[in-house]
Amino acid sequence: MYTDAVAAGGLAVVTGGASGVGFAAAERFAQAGLGVVLADLPGDALEQAAERLRSLAAANAPVLAVPTDVSKAQDLAALADAAFDAGDVAVLMNNAGIARPSGSWENPDAWRAMIEVNLFGVLNGVQAFLPRMIAAARPAAVVNTGSKQGITTPPGNPGYNVSKAGVKVLTEMLAHDLRQAEAPISAHLFVPGFTYTAMIASFMPEKPAAAWTSEQTVDHLLTRMAAGDFYILCPDNDVTPERDQRRVAWALGDILENRPALSRWHPDYADAFAAFEKS
Repeated sequence: MYTDAVAAGGLAVVTGGASGVGFAAAERFAQAGLGVVLADLPGDALEQAAERLRSLAAANAPVLAVPTDVSKAQDLAALADAAFDAGDVAVLMNNAGIARPSGSWENPDAWRAMIEVNLFGVLNGVQAFLPRMIAAARPAAVVNTGSKQGITTPPGNPGYNVSKAGVKVLTEMLAHDLRQAEAPISAHLFVPGFTYTAMIASFMPEKPAAAWTSEQTVDHLLTRMAAGDFYILCPDNDVTPERDQRRVAWALGDILENRPALSRWHPDYADAFAAFEKS
């Protein structure tokens, strides 16, 4: 329904829209003729991003910058009010996210921060916008940004993995509920690959050869949305779609075959996984 949503016109709302993948998506939406509502934490970055977008937007397409902390439901309610006051919402992209170091029994504040932003930030967006989007009865699309770490859950940052696994399940349920409601709104789980963003640039000044740019990642997203995909796992210059599929299949196999949790990283299964991934 994404192509129908764009054809019908209106606004794209993007959280975490001041930089990286969020801004690249906002650029593409503006180039497609949609107005854009950029939401991010208050500051110069948000205002500068909006100014850059205004040079791309059509003459009659508004570009709004709305300071928003997605972890606060009241901020998302205010964002929805601002967006619907400006026009119909064609696309809602719940993209804002953070990463903090965490351990299974360490850093409880980091756990709470990531779950509040990465998971409740998406839920707050869905609950603030979807009732009015459904009532509008016009074609629309909802994009929630997940992570491969929420699907294969690699060791290293359990708090982040849990927050993104929640986004996956939430988006699956949203897609089901929209079907049940017979709403002309599609839901999409957006799962970037290795993407060179400002966050990565802060500790990697040179773009790694394996990484895609934000623009490449967003172009893949929009191509797959237009094709009607729900699960949109993005490749990069190192990980192919086939490699992603093998990794996801192995993770599910841990349950089906009663292997140890996260057996992909278990020394007793290292050779078996390597052979499986290459097969």
